Amino acid sequence: MDLDSADSPWGDEPSHSPQAVGSSKSGADDATPEQSSQQASVQAPRSPARRGPRGTRKISAHATKLEAVDDTVDPLGPLGDKASETSPTATEQAPTPPQKEAFAGRNVRPTSSTSQASGTAGMADSVTLEEDGGGFHGPPPVQAPTEGEPSKRQSEPSMSLEKAANPTFDISVGDPHKVGDLTSSHIVYQVRTKTTSKAYRQPEFFVSRRYRDFLWLYNSMHNSNPGVVVPPPPEKQAVGRFDTNFVESRRAALERMLNKIAAHPILQQDGDLKIFLESETFNLDVKNKENREPDLGQNKGMFSSFGINVGGGGKFVEHDDWFHDRKVYLDALENQLKALMKSIDGVVAQRKGLAEAAGDFSGSLQALAAVELSPALSSPLYGLSDLQVRIRELYERQAQQDVLTLGITIDEYLRLIGSIKTAFSQRQKAYHSWHAAEAEMQKRKHTQDKLLRQGKTQQDRLNQVNADVADAERKVHQARLLFEDMGRLMRNELQRFEKEKVEDFKSGVETFLESAVEAQKELIELWETFLYQLDAGEDGAPFYAASGGNAPSQAGADEGNASASASVTEGEA
Repeated sequence: MDLDSADSPWGDEPSHSPQAVGSSKSGADDATPEQSSQQASVQAPRSPARRGPRGTRKISAHATKLEAVDDTVDPLGPLGDKASETSPTATEQAPTPPQKEAFAGRNVRPTSSTSQASGTAGMADSVTLEEDGGGFHGPPPVQAPTEGEPSKRQSEPSMSLEKAANPTFDISVGDPHKVGDLTSSHIVYQVRTKTTSKAYRQPEFFVSRRYRDFLWLYNSMHNSNPGVVVPPPPEKQAVGRFDTNFVESRRAALERMLNKIAAHPILQQDGDLKIFLESETFNLDVKNKENREPDLGQNKGMFSSFGINVGGGGKFVEHDDWFHDRKVYLDALENQLKALMKSIDGVVAQRKGLAEAAGDFSGSLQALAAVELSPALSSPLYGLSDLQVRIRELYERQAQQDVLTLGITIDEYLRLIGSIKTAFSQRQKAYHSWHAAEAEMQKRKHTQDKLLRQGKTQQDRLNQVNADVADAERKVHQARLLFEDMGRLMRNELQRFEKEKVEDFKSGVETFLESAVEAQKELIELWETFLYQLDAGEDGAPFYAASGGNAPSQAGADEGNASASASVTEGEA
């Protein structure tokens, strides 16, 4: 009894563990050996050095655990038993038995290193470990949605690839302003780009460029894309380049140039276009590019990359009837467009002459009204003078519209024909390069045959000649392929040119006619308004209100006169 009372403090601690269940089932005599075993197991983690020779009590503790397994239905008996006593909700929320059977070996291995009665905290930790293990065993159902995510990721790139195959560009050239001093003054334009291409850092951006930057883009793209018709910039003009009308027409031409380049399936992927549209250090990037590629000079590019000479050669005789017919057609088209451009210039000059004449007429009427003493006459003269000022503005605006609608289209296609002729010249140079390479190959083959007839005395030289012949054959093959590829490419380019020409001229003529009709309507409205003011009474009432029943007939007569004048002006146009 003294021993029991001395050991009672140690017996009180395991009372919270599963020993309480064993003591309630057995008597007081059966609880004493279990308490001694619990004391040994509790002292084990406190003094592991003294616990070494008592290996048999580990086995007995393990046997007690096995008996606890037989008492419960759960395959992980002691773990489920202690978890049910410490945290009943843990066993209720524990994973299913098949998942625990896979981790059953973990319960035996920790109990061999630590005692069974290590406290409720240790068992709670083991429960959380097993719950974590059970939760870690559960990724298969969690991976099901993650397997679905790659399909979404694959669907999104497929759509982006479709968009990347045909990216859209919306380029506007605006805000022309003069910069620099008297000797280095020039016009700077703001180039704003909106694109769906993934090759650019942002979908919308803008840069500042001057005219020579546009000229660099044309020359660079033309040299690096032989056979492609590159839309050219407008021509240079030394006189009147700061005039408002000229700056506006050049701005519109540069905008059309960039949009046509960006709409081209080959040119839109050129790196020079990306530098031009996106680079904030344009001049530095251009210098770096020229330093990296010094051979990309005038009329080189793809030829020099193959090591092919692009000399001028003799006179070129076209052997393809299709290209010969296109050359004749382009020459005739160029002549007709030049004649049409001359006529448009005459029409624009006529509009400007009418505007100048209306301005002179307005000044004369105003001077006459100033010396007239009678207000009944001076007031209509002042009104007619103001009307002529508005007519002068209308003629000037119409002249500018003619230049920006049909005139700019004609000028653009005249420059495009020049670009096509440059592509023909590149094809001609490719043809001469091909035949020059064939002549060089024949010369080397002749040297090879000479050495073969001399025997094996000059074997080293023969090996060198054989290598030269192989290199010459390679150049001939590359030159022939380049010439044939340029021919196929130019066929597609000319077909594209014909299709775009029909659409652009149709749109240009429609816009020209619409602007002419709107100008004539505005002119008729100005004259009718002035006529109403003349027919108004002294009290300011309109003439048709005072005339009473004659108003419809008078209005009908005015409408007939207006329609007649409109038909006459349309016939003149």
